[in-house]
Amino acid sequence: MSDPDGADRLEDPSAIEAADPGGMLRQVASSAAQIREARRLAVEAGAARLAEEGRPRAVVVAGMGGSGISGDVLAAVCGTGCPVPVVTVRGYRLPGWVGAADLVIAVSCSGGTEETLAVAAEAARRGCRLMFVGGAGSPLADLAERTRALFVPVRSVGQPRATLWGLTVPLLVAARELGLADVPDALLEATAGRLEDVAHRCRPASEPFVNPAKRAALDLMGDVPLVWGTSPLAGTAAYRLCCQLNENAKYPGVYGELPEADHNQVMVFDGYFARPPADPGDFFRDRAEEAEHGIHLVLLRDVDEHPQVRKRREVSAELAAARGVPVTELAAEGVHPLERIATLIALADYVTVYLAIALGVDPTPVPAIQDLKARIVE
Repeated sequence: MSDPDGADRLEDPSAIEAADPGGMLRQVASSAAQIREARRLAVEAGAARLAEEGRPRAVVVAGMGGSGISGDVLAAVCGTGCPVPVVTVRGYRLPGWVGAADLVIAVSCSGGTEETLAVAAEAARRGCRLMFVGGAGSPLADLAERTRALFVPVRSVGQPRATLWGLTVPLLVAARELGLADVPDALLEATAGRLEDVAHRCRPASEPFVNPAKRAALDLMGDVPLVWGTSPLAGTAAYRLCCQLNENAKYPGVYGELPEADHNQVMVFDGYFARPPADPGDFFRDRAEEAEHGIHLVLLRDVDEHPQVRKRREVSAELAAARGVPVTELAAEGVHPLERIATLIALADYVTVYLAIALGVDPTPVPAIQDLKARIVE
């Protein structure tokens, strides 16, 4: 159930600060600075050397959680026209086809993620081209030294999930050097500027009626979000939003992508969690049941949508509304894929932090994850 004080909490900047003792909002607001610093670190580390061996057969990004999403963002920015596949591996093993012709990029904010270390070591044994991105002085940094892998250090801003751009920009710089993505320095700076603009609009002092993230958070309270992207790029942002719902707000979320979601998830509009309009002539209907929360459709709209997907988005929203399912839309900004995915992710991050605060949940700690890790090593 939603917290009746949630709306009041988001009205008061001092209450927001008190409810966010770990400073997650400040971490999210550091995204623009992360882009600038990570670009410099990647260049200083020698990312240009990757081009000396020519274009790889494939790029495989190994990472978990907030580090793993960097591979998905890379694939989204490279796009469907990328001349080589970009694959993200989340787990302990490399696919059998990966070999010496491929570039394996291991990403771990801490530099100590056991799954990522296992994949990085396996890639080294197979003779793959290697690039590692992670914490300085970490086990991943040590492995890079032993295997002569290119290593780009990352300065964490707090939580790995909030250090997304510090982890992702080195991958974008690498893709640029390999001729896989058009991401000049001017674009990176323009994207940083857009993130600063989103941060200004979503700042704690901005009132909910003009703050898009606060407004969306209040709309979602108590509902289970179905988060649908309207392109592969927006689908990646939808996945990120659901992960951030889980970690920041400790809240469920189901992600999907059009057109696929219209072949399965759309049917929940007719199911148990939907809220069909009541028959006004039915005086015996359960009014308490009508007030129950249900599903909520969140559409992440891309600037570049297939014409048929645009129709599907519009009709899906109409079907949801006709069945009593609320609809919230968040739109990408900019023209380049990097700008578009960055603005969607920024909005998603702010929405989930404000939802946590509205619900009275501390957005920073992840005790269940820590408990799970402790039990695994026992």
